[in-house]
Amino acid sequence: MSATTAEPDGKLRCRWSAAAPEFLHYHDTEWGYPVSDDFRLFEKLSLEGFQSGLSWRTILAKRENFRTAFHHFDFHRIARFTQRDVERLLKDASIIRHRGKIEAVINNAKRAVELVEREGSLATFVWRYAPDTRQQSAPQTASTSAESIALSKALKKLGWKFVGPTTVYAFMQAMGLVNDHVADCVIRPKIERARKRFERP
Repeated sequence: MSATTAEPDGKLRCRWSAAAPEFLHYHDTEWGYPVSDDFRLFEKLSLEGFQSGLSWRTILAKRENFRTAFHHFDFHRIARFTQRDVERLLKDASIIRHRGKIEAVINNAKRAVELVEREGSLATFVWRYAPDTRQQSAPQTASTSAESIALSKALKKLGWKFVGPTTVYAFMQAMGLVNDHVADCVIRPKIERARKRFERP
């Protein structure tokens, strides 16, 4: 996979970063940087679930609305949502009004609380599935991996929903478990440095 020139500095980046104006900032400042904050990890898993069948551009445009609607993805608070909250969210035109996906976030919040009680943190659990960098596929050539399949199965076994292998792999790319920036992308070395400084929880 090759890179492409993206404005404003003319440096090479992953080709998808030029597909929409808002992608450049997301590509340069978020995508692929290692994350150990539980709420951010839960947010991304939730938003990847909402993205199923849709584009990331749609989700990114509504991300702040999702954060407001779901209390910045504090899963302790979301776990206490009731049917009244489901109905409230189904009337919220600023987010994706899909009953199954909304109910999945609430269900997954409950499962996240249980997981944290057992493991100490969500980060501790998911980072166990970070692949050996020497065994990764070439950047942006895969939509799943042995690790994303394993993490998907582990989460499903614990009762999580909307966490298929493709969804989980996209989560792993975004949260830095995988550095999937292409070889000549200007951001790839920054991710590598961040990963070296990153201490797995």
